This record gives sequence, C-alpha cells and structure tokens, in this order.
Amino acid sequence: MSINVFHLLETVLSEQVVKSLGARYGLTPELTRKISGAAAPAIMAAIMHRGTTPEGARSLFSTIMSPEVNAQIGKQLPDLLTSTAGLSQLEATGRELVQKATGANVGALSDAVAAQTGTPQSTAFSLAGVVGAAMMGILKHHFTASQGFVGQLPTLLGHQLSSVNASLTDRLAGAVGLGSAAAFAGSILSRLKDVSAHLDHPQPVVRPVPASVPPQTVGMSTPPIVEEKRRHHWLWWLLAALALIIAFFALRSCQHDEQAAPEAAASAPPAAVAASDAASDAAAQSAAQAASQANSASAAVAASGTVASGAVAAVAASDAAPAPTQDSHLSFTVDKSGVPTITATVGTEAEKQQLMDALTKKFGAGKFTANVNVDAATKPAEWLAHLDGLLPLMALPGAEVKIDGTHVELSGAAADAKAGWLDKLKALFGSGFDIGVFNVQKAVADATQSFRDAVKGLFATDASCAGADVAKVLNLQVVNFKTGSSIVPASAADDLRQSARALIACSKRGQPVSLEVAGYSDNVGDKAANLALSKQRALAVRTYLASQGVPLSRLTAQGYGDVNPVESNDTESGRFHNRRIEFIAKQ
Repeated sequence: MSINVFHLLETVLSEQVVKSLGARYGLTPELTRKISGAAAPAIMAAIMHRGTTPEGARSLFSTIMSPEVNAQIGKQLPDLLTSTAGLSQLEATGRELVQKATGANVGALSDAVAAQTGTPQSTAFSLAGVVGAAMMGILKHHFTASQGFVGQLPTLLGHQLSSVNASLTDRLAGAVGLGSAAAFAGSILSRLKDVSAHLDHPQPVVRPVPASVPPQTVGMSTPPIVEEKRRHHWLWWLLAALALIIAFFALRSCQHDEQAAPEAAASAPPAAVAASDAASDAAAQSAAQAASQANSASAAVAASGTVASGAVAAVAASDAAPAPTQDSHLSFTVDKSGVPTITATVGTEAEKQQLMDALTKKFGAGKFTANVNVDAATKPAEWLAHLDGLLPLMALPGAEVKIDGTHVELSGAAADAKAGWLDKLKALFGSGFDIGVFNVQKAVADATQSFRDAVKGLFATDASCAGADVAKVLNLQVVNFKTGSSIVPASAADDLRQSARALIACSKRGQPVSLEVAGYSDNVGDKAANLALSKQRALAVRTYLASQGVPLSRLTAQGYGDVNPVESNDTESGRFHNRRIEFIAKQ
C-alpha cells in the first residue's frame, strides 16, 4: 500500500498548526501555507532524485528510518510549537535531515522559496526545516507501520510525481540541483523504475526442511541418526542458501539457457512452480531425504534448488507485473428523489463486485445508476473499507462527493455545515485521508498563484516562445465568469494583462505566437445555450487581450460548449474545471 505524502502533509500542517506557525514567524496563515506549498514539492523532488540509484535509495531509506526522524510528528507537532526552543530544534533537525537525505543545499532552496513567495529568506529557511522534518516523519511512519523495506521506496516515490508536478517550478528545481521542472518530470519515473530492479524485494520464507525419517511401523525400530551427518548438517543449508542466491539472480537476469538434469527444477515452467506450499514441501523433503542417504553435497544443492525455484519464480512473476500507478476513484451525485449516480474506477473485479453488492443491498437492484470500470493500473481502493459509512450520504438529495485515492471532496448538500458530513467523514476515514469541502475562491486563488509563478519564466531572455510552451503557462490561469455572464471578471484582469505582455514579448523577439481562445462549459442547462455562451466568453477574452496590445490577427476564438470535459460533471469542482477558457497553439 502506498501513500500520498502531500495529502498527509496537509493533515499534519492542519489549520491550527499553520496558524501557530504563522504567529511564530509573523505571517498570515495564507502566506505560511504558500511557503510550505513551495518548499514541499522541491524537497520531495530532491528525495525522488536521490532514490534513482541503488546507493542513493539505500542511503535515503537509512536516513528515513534513522532515530533522528520522528515518526510521530503528526501527533506531536502542535506541542513542539508551544516553545521557542522546541521549534528551533525542529527547524534545525529538519534541515539536517533534508541535507542528509537529498544532498540538496537547503540554503539555496530557501532562497528560491523566498524569491517565489516574496518572503524573507530567513523565514523560508526556518519553514523549510519544519516541512522537511514533517515529510521525513510521514515517510518513516508509513514504513514503520507497514513493515516496509527499501525495495518499496521507488514505487512510493513515483506515486508523488503528480503532486510534485503541480507545484514544482524551474526556480525550485534548479535550487535543488534538478535542472528544469520539465526535464525532471520527463525522466524521473523511468529512473525510479530502473533502480527498483536493483533493490531488495520481499521473498517468500523458505521453511527449513527437517531430516527425513523413514515411516515407522509397529515392531520396527527407527535407525539411529549418524552423528557425522548431524555434525555437518549446517553444510547442506549453506549450500542450499548459495543455490537459492544463484537461482534468484539467474531468473532476474532472464537467462534461460538449457541446464543439466540436476538444475532442471530451478527453470521449471510457471505452471510447475505454481504448486501449493504443501506440494513444494513434500517435494523438498523427498529431495532432502535422497541427499541425506547419498551423503552428497551435489544432491543437497539440487534439493535446495527445488525449494528455491518456487520462491524465486514467485518473486520474478511479482517483478514482471508493473505496480499500480493511478489512484482509485469514486464520485457520486444524488438527485432530488435520493437516487444516486455513481462513477468509479477500481483495480480488480473483486473490488467492483464489493461495491456493486453494497449498492444493491442498500438501494435495491435497478434503483441506482453505476458506471464502474476495472483498470489493473489502479491502486487498491482504500475507501472501500469505509463504504458502509458512505452509503447513507449516497441517499442524501443533492449530495456530491468525489474521492481520488485518499483525497475526499464534498460539495452540494454534502458540504452543508448544518448536516455535519465533513466531521462525520473525518471521524469515519481517520487521519490517513484528506477530507475537505470544495471552495471556488480557494480554487481560483490557487490557480492564480500557480499562473503568476509560471508566467515569470516567459519574460526571461532565454524563455521559449514555442506555441505549446506558451499555451501551457497561459492555461494555468482561471477566468471565472459569473453565471450566465460573458463579461471578463475583475479577478482575471491582472492575469490576462500578464498573458498579453508575454505574447507581446515573444513578438518583440521575432517569435510571435498564434493562439485559439477556446471556450467550454459544464453540462448543466441547455446544450445550445451553453454552446453560445462558451463562444461569447472566448470572444470576450480575445477582445480583452487585443485591448492590451496583442494583434487580433494572432488570435481566434471558438466555443465548444460541454464537449471535451477535463473532469466529471458529477461534482461542483468538476463542473468548475470544465467551465474554462483554454488556449490552443496554432501554426
């Protein structure tokens, strides 16, 4: 089982903790969250980079599991902030751990965070230590609780990439020695996958095979065990261990050369090595008995090879199957009569059946709508364990819920504070889940900040004016029109002015960019009206950019209505993201 470190970090850095930190440093909670939001992806990216070599992964895992890392920091952090001495110690420890785990220069990272957030370097330096200590504690808690091992580290780190990509800028990536954010994102998963093959992975425990004793019959005595055989019993196990190691690496390197008869068992076909434990044990005991009777070292090696083949083949088969990489998904919306429409993606047919059985039991056959997909690349659906607590919410008229992995988002009637579902679900799911209510203002503010961080790069002398690169940055902004309106909102004016400046700068460098301004809507209401409104909004944005000096000849506008949704329209956040202005590069 993997985790999303960023979701857990938001839980550790709760609203109260962020307020306490802000008070300590003389910051608003919003600015405190902004600093931590810049430091965290850079630290995680540096950790991921360190884990791309066998030596780096082993060193990283050793640091994570070291006594200096506090696995209980999630519970203890509020107490640590009550004293100046406790906070200072936490900062220093966190910086030392980040330096030791990643090799990155925390001072350079702090400079980049300070420049990106507009805060003093000393404050960024302090908060980087707190964030680093919290992230290392989260990792240690996970590995300790799950009895994890270093071989699981690359997969876990790979699962953090989407969260890193969402906030990592070139400035932050450069500060921790990663080059550009795009270069890091483009190569990190393949490097983590490559290193995984060189790390230790769990193997089935091979049970010791006792010396075989001939069946006893009434009236017959058991032959005495020769003392010489007992004295050298350890030799057979040493040879067996050597054979196991040889067989393991032979399979891992995919060498299938023809072998002599004593080695045939180690290269048996999958059907043969998939025998039950009882059958494997029986075969191993028979081989050990023959080895004992022959008193031959070679026979002992052959016997150990028989035992090893099943274990090693199981490991090889496990390695062959790629680890799931995407989060499970569940979303539902409930109509006015209390009938739910459910959309889900799970990793196995068994999970799908569990969900369908629960829905049928709760609502009755044919009294709900469900679209459940099975995708082998999907990680286990942890929310299934809490399904009984979710079912009553699925009958609440107007309720909307979206779950991606361990992130739970409420909207509609489910977000009504009087109903208390937010607190109920927090108690139901526990600290391992990030549960919140969708907030349009926060979504706009987050998008605005991401855009303003990224657009600065378009004004650099060496900035790319390739249409796709420019469009990628411009699409980070949100033009949040009022319902039914095509007037550019004041909240988007500054960002559109920056967009115009970037386009004009490219033109001055002799690299003009041509764009289509595309308008999209959600699926609520009349399709024809939505199509017309999306066209009007696209034209309004085109006109605004032209008013800021962008040649109209470089801009076209088109409305597409509710086609090509980027998220499900089942929830408020999905509809919010689908109602968008999108910039498309044109030749």
